Amino acid sequence: MKKSINWKLFFVLLALCVVATFLVLPYTIALSPNLASVFTPIVIGAQVIQAALIFSVSIFLGLFLSKKVGFGMPVLEGKKPVSYLGSVLKLSIGMGVLSGILIILFSFLFSSLSMSFLKAEVGVATWKGFLASFYGGFAEEIVFRLFLMTLFVWITTKFIRTRDGRPTSVGIWISIVLSTVIFGLGHLGITSSLTTITIPVILRAVLLNGVSVIFGWLYWKKGLESAMIAHFSADIVVHVITPIVAAFII
Repeated sequence: MKKSINWKLFFVLLALCVVATFLVLPYTIALSPNLASVFTPIVIGAQVIQAALIFSVSIFLGLFLSKKVGFGMPVLEGKKPVSYLGSVLKLSIGMGVLSGILIILFSFLFSSLSMSFLKAEVGVATWKGFLASFYGGFAEEIVFRLFLMTLFVWITTKFIRTRDGRPTSVGIWISIVLSTVIFGLGHLGITSSLTTITIPVILRAVLLNGVSVIFGWLYWKKGLESAMIAHFSADIVVHVITPIVAAFII
């Protein structure tokens, strides 16, 4: 077990997640001002400790299981040179921007709901949306791709696998979809502070966040670093660029 975990990488990823948790707070409070009175230093400290525990378990299991299914972080794990990031940078950013655009387009299917959410985002300072994007790029990718998607891939290999024991494309796609649905449902927490949770609200969360299947595909094909870059890029489109443009229209 000890040899299966790169502890240096474990603590690097944990640090990124904890920092990202702090960075997203201004954005969260801006969307839900009532939380400002709740987020006392003691509460914030407790939240960070709780998040650190969740991240620790997610990172540990993610690193352990990713070795078993052949996934991972090729650059951070030292399997590929840093120059590898340059080779996937355009693809990652491009897929991220595409994801952000798809989210905006899909939001038109729920025009009234999306408009109320957009008005709330327009009122958030641009720098807060920018900082929040790091949470998506780091923390959410580590939890939902490195851990959850990898876990599902590992589970599917217990039922369907190649002759040499590797995951099948079918099993991987099942894992991508399952982790994506859970990822979408996970956004209902912040959504509940803006509106009542109804069936349309749930469908909207799952559909809009469903574009993260792209991040799952990048994790599978290019590595977690690529998925992180794409997710960060998508969040920049959604939480930074879109509110700036909308401010001139609404």
